[in-house]
Amino acid sequence: MNEPEFRPGLADVPVAESAISFIDGKRARLEYRGIAVETLAKESCFEETAWLLLKGDLPTQRELAAFDHQLRHHRRIKYKLIDLIKCLPETGHPMDALQAGVAAMGMFYPARDVSNEQNNWDSVIRLIAKLPTIVAAFHRLRHGDAPITPRDDLAHAANFYYMLTEQEPSPAVAKVLDACLILHAEHTMNASTFSSRVTASTLANPYTVISSAIGTLTGPLHGGANEQVLDMLEEIGSPENVHAWLEDAIQHKKKIMGMGHRVYKVKDPRATVLQELAEHVFVETGRPKLYQLAVEVERVAAGLLGPKGIYPNVDFYSGIVYLSIGIPRDLFTPIFAIARVAGWLAHWLEQLKNNRIFRPEQIYVGKHDVPYVPLEQRP
Repeated sequence: MNEPEFRPGLADVPVAESAISFIDGKRARLEYRGIAVETLAKESCFEETAWLLLKGDLPTQRELAAFDHQLRHHRRIKYKLIDLIKCLPETGHPMDALQAGVAAMGMFYPARDVSNEQNNWDSVIRLIAKLPTIVAAFHRLRHGDAPITPRDDLAHAANFYYMLTEQEPSPAVAKVLDACLILHAEHTMNASTFSSRVTASTLANPYTVISSAIGTLTGPLHGGANEQVLDMLEEIGSPENVHAWLEDAIQHKKKIMGMGHRVYKVKDPRATVLQELAEHVFVETGRPKLYQLAVEVERVAAGLLGPKGIYPNVDFYSGIVYLSIGIPRDLFTPIFAIARVAGWLAHWLEQLKNNRIFRPEQIYVGKHDVPYVPLEQRP
């Protein structure tokens, strides 16, 4: 009998059939339900894109208005949840606070019966609407400030910015933040999405499903790369250092943050559209020096790494954009979660339609027939 092939990290092993998103890594193509993500980032809004991911088609005007109304009126969180957040260490990472907050939400809104479609939809609304409020509340409280009440008159991205800063974003800032949410909303079977589907396959409640996905996203190999891009750029220092730094990094096989992707062998389409939209923000904020440095890194890297299919991914520029609009570094990954919850929930609902619990096999490489030695006889 042939031994099954072992592929570390399940590389290239299909684990589900899905109609939610599609990637062609050679053509720089990412589609949500068949629509190019570049088109959605420029023409749509996060609320509409979330509906598309969840339902499978673009909403009618009436459907979008009703969905938007539901989201706006479920942004507030229980005062006991705020009390819980107050008890968390101010020095803790916002991702840990978000995971704790989402797990606690499941106690306030019991949803154990995942065969109840109405309860499931109510959970979808609450999770998309309340994640930004949890992140903003923790950010304010850790600095000794009171949380800011959500505003029902602002769109999803604009309201999040307001809850963080107590300022309404300019149209350009609101648009680029909304586009960032769209660009991060879904990306096929990545680690956190797989984690959410594994948890969903046990018929766990949706708050546990999303909490598990957030926990997976906290790992530096998944979320947080845009923070590390900024660290890398600051280490490089100036454009004249780029070539030597990259050559040294390549020689010593050092990971170049924001460069390369498991799927894309060309420049990530999300990075391209983010750059285009960021230019509108830079008119207001000025073009950051780190952005100019990043452009030079991309130019030099194209010659050194391009032949190997290594190009910028979405993380390469997103952190610079967030920093330019006044968002602290340790909130970059929570914003990723605020966006990706739409994709996670779409996969949760899809998993439930034809569910089978995940139970993969392993290849055992340990010992056999080892005798038990009584404690007193052990050396």
